[in-house]
Amino acid sequence: QVQLVESGGGLVQAGGSLRLSCAASGSFFSLNTMGWYRQAPGKQRELVATISLSGSTNYADSVKGRFTISRDNARNTVYLQMNSLKPGDTAVYYCNAQIIRGGLGVDYWGKGTLVTVSS
Repeated sequence: QVQLVESGGGLVQAGGSLRLSCAASGSFFSLNTMGWYRQAPGKQRELVATISLSGSTNYADSVKGRFTISRDNARNTVYLQMNSLKPGDTAVYYCNAQIIRGGLGVDYWGKGTLVTVSS
């Protein structure tokens, strides 16, 4: 099995910064695409950013220019640097990792970390 553990969430004022981390452990050869998703109260989970094994990144329009995703393949860890935070960024942030098993991509999720941005 694979475990994803997020850290780095918390309470921050608007305009502030936070850095989320997600460490993967368990039985796998390598991690494929990794990413961050978020779910605000009363809303559906949405994509924040993803990063491929080779380092290609993809961002939601709402966070472009403010958030940066990165990964350390040696540590099986993905990061999300969040700058210029807004109250609208308040959500539970979930880490996602895709692992190739038997030629198919299998998604794994962390339990989430809460980010609260006060105005």
